[in-house]
Amino acid sequence: MRPTTFLALGFTTALAAQAWGQTDPLPSWNDGDTKTAIVEFVETVTNESSEDFVPAPERIATFDNDGTLWVEHPVYTQLVFALDRVKEMAPDHPEWKDTQPFKAVLEGDMEALAASGEKGLTEIIAATHAGMSTADFETIVTDWIAKAKHPKFDRPYTELVYQPMLEVIDYLQANDFKTFIVSGGGIEFMRPWTETVYGIPPEQVVGSSIKTEYKVVDGTPVLMREAAIDFIDDKAGKPVGINSHIGRRPIAAFGNSAGDREMLEWTGAGEGATLKVLVFHDDADREYAYGPADGQPDTKIGTFPQDLMDEAKQKGWNVISMRDDWAKVFPE
Repeated sequence: MRPTTFLALGFTTALAAQAWGQTDPLPSWNDGDTKTAIVEFVETVTNESSEDFVPAPERIATFDNDGTLWVEHPVYTQLVFALDRVKEMAPDHPEWKDTQPFKAVLEGDMEALAASGEKGLTEIIAATHAGMSTADFETIVTDWIAKAKHPKFDRPYTELVYQPMLEVIDYLQANDFKTFIVSGGGIEFMRPWTETVYGIPPEQVVGSSIKTEYKVVDGTPVLMREAAIDFIDDKAGKPVGINSHIGRRPIAAFGNSAGDREMLEWTGAGEGATLKVLVFHDDADREYAYGPADGQPDTKIGTFPQDLMDEAKQKGWNVISMRDDWAKVFPE
């Protein structure tokens, strides 16, 4: 090989290596403080010469699901699943036509359903999520999630995940973080599909649960789902769930509502560098706008109150503006 050819190849290789090293790990993010904070945090805790270096086994990142990783409006996806289950099961329960809150579901009376409150929702969950084995419930969820579509976007719910957050998960995993979902949603509602959608396996999902009992049915051991709440993984329950399921305090936590406040507070109470991030829904054109922080419309779903925004600013948490920080919302 001639020297000039060798030098040219070497120069080309060097440029390619430099370009690879500068590849944007978060291409669906607009340049801004939040994107910079995420990248700088990862670079800091993975740099062995940094005083804030964190060994790989201790790189734990937790993500809320509803409103943080996928769309949660106009109602939580699992609630849509439960209401669909009521309609599907109704022929076997003729008494539901005259019994609230099932009557409200069958008649599409959302006001009456809302008036039933937590008690009514608990009855619906008990009727539609219990009385079956964990394997049967997984099959039911898998079949439903494959065909159910969002009323506004007319796309499967599993396509209405946030592309910028998928990139954060990939970026963290590429830097030896172990990523967990920590959600108020049902743990066994999420586990059948999180690995396919997020790349987060079922053993790294923490969520609310109903009681489960070991039984032998027709000579086969099964786990039967009982009509009783076991654990609510929301608000103050999230740090408890993290400690119980994970056994390490996160160094990065991502949420979007008052239900995630304690998870971010507990993460921030750890030693060394930590990253606390909230998704703020302020993009009515591409998704939804709700708060009620900073004058956004009030909501009972994924509420982000003004005092949470104030706490975030006071403590230096990063607040994602969906409108300003994300170049795209959903995958193509």
